[in-house]
Amino acid sequence: MTDRPSAGGTPEGGDLERLFGRRFALVGMIHLLPLPGSPRFTPERGMAAVIRQATDEARVLVDAGFDGLVIENAWDIPFLKPDDIGPETPAAMAVVAAEVARTVGVPLGINCLANAVDRSLAVAAAAGARFVRSNQWVNAYVANEGLVEGRAGRMVRYRRAIGADHVTVWADVHVKLGSHAITADRSLAEQAKDATWFDADALIVTGTRLGDAPLTEHLRTIRAATDLPLVVGSGARVDNLGDIFAYADGAIVGSAVKIGGVWHGRVDRDVCERMCASRDVLEKETEEAAAADSQLRTTTDSKMTRPSTPSSTYP
Repeated sequence: MTDRPSAGGTPEGGDLERLFGRRFALVGMIHLLPLPGSPRFTPERGMAAVIRQATDEARVLVDAGFDGLVIENAWDIPFLKPDDIGPETPAAMAVVAAEVARTVGVPLGINCLANAVDRSLAVAAAAGARFVRSNQWVNAYVANEGLVEGRAGRMVRYRRAIGADHVTVWADVHVKLGSHAITADRSLAEQAKDATWFDADALIVTGTRLGDAPLTEHLRTIRAATDLPLVVGSGARVDNLGDIFAYADGAIVGSAVKIGGVWHGRVDRDVCERMCASRDVLEKETEEAAAADSQLRTTTDSKMTRPSTPSSTYP
C-alpha cells in the first residue's frame, strides 16, 4: 500500500494497464536527432530530418506491436541542467511530438534532458502526450551535468498551472549515469517511498549505464516498497523479459531494438517484432496462470463453505 495522502484532483497513479490496455506494456524510445540550439544540430538538414527520423522509427515500433513511445532529445549532447535549457528545445520537441502523434495512435511520453520536467510537461500539454519522465523527481544526485536536484514541488504546481493534471509523471529511482553518494544513507526502498510520497505516478528502475538491466534485487525491493506501477527504464531485451515482467508492469526499450544494440543505431524491425512476440507469450502465460489460480481459489472456497449433508436419522 502507498503511504501518500489522496492527491485530490491529480492523476490516479498512472495505471499502465489503464493507459495501454494490456498487462505488460512495451514503450519504445525515440532518440531525436540534434535539435536547434544543440552543438550537433545541422541547419542544412533542419527540422525536416528530425521529424522524418522520428516518424519513421515510430511507425516501425508501433507496427511491430509496441504500445507507446517516449520522445527524448538524446542527441542534444552535452546536456544542460534544467534552468539552462532555452525555449528552442521544447518548441522543437513539441513540433516533433505532434507529428509523431499524427503518425501513430499510441500514448506518447516526453523526456527533455536533463531532468527538465517543466519543459517536458509543456511539450506534453501542447502535443497531447500522456506522460513525462523525470530522471530525478526527489532528493538529488550527481550526474554528468553536475548536481541535479529533485523538482517535484515546483513541477506539480507548474502542471496544475498549465492545466496538465492529466499528464502523469514517471519518476526514476536511483537513475543510471550518475553518483548517488548523496543519498547513500537512504535505502532503495526509502527512495522509492520518497518519490511515491511526492506524487510520482509511476516509478522507473534502471541499471547503471545505457543498456544495462536493473538488478533483480532492485526490482524486488522497489516492487515491495510501493503499489505504484513499476517500469524498467534500461536493459530490457528479448532474452530477459521474463525476469523483468516478474516484477515490472512495463519496460521502456531503446538500445536493445537498435542495430548493433546501441542507442544511436537505427531501429531493427526484426528485433522489435521478436520482442513483442516474446511479450505476448509471457502475457498469455501470466493470464492463464492467474485464471487457473482464480479457479482453484473458487473451488477451494466452495468446498470450505459447503453445508454438511443432513443426517437421515431423526431422534
